[in-house]
Amino acid sequence: MQFTESVRTCFSQYASFGGRASRPEFWWWALFCLIATLVLGVISDKLSAAFSLATLLPYIAVTTRRLHDTDRSGWWQLLFFLPVIGWLVMLYWLVQPSENTVRY
Repeated sequence: MQFTESVRTCFSQYASFGGRASRPEFWWWALFCLIATLVLGVISDKLSAAFSLATLLPYIAVTTRRLHDTDRSGWWQLLFFLPVIGWLVMLYWLVQPSENTVRY
């Protein structure tokens, strides 16, 4: 999956928490959000904050779908609230290859 296709998919599935998201789809989306936030931050902090707020729901949705792809529940995202340990566990899960089982 290419960069533009990933971004388009995440915007078209803005609040879709069902299904799966491949590694490229998730990581291209994360890169898009990071670069856009940094560029908009140079222009205006308020514009950057508005963009981050607008992309928060699709970011949560694509992360849920990515966790589904690794055969985990989307609720595991709550680990992001645990500093360092939670972030490392989530990073480890988000870089893992897809599972072949279909539960979601």
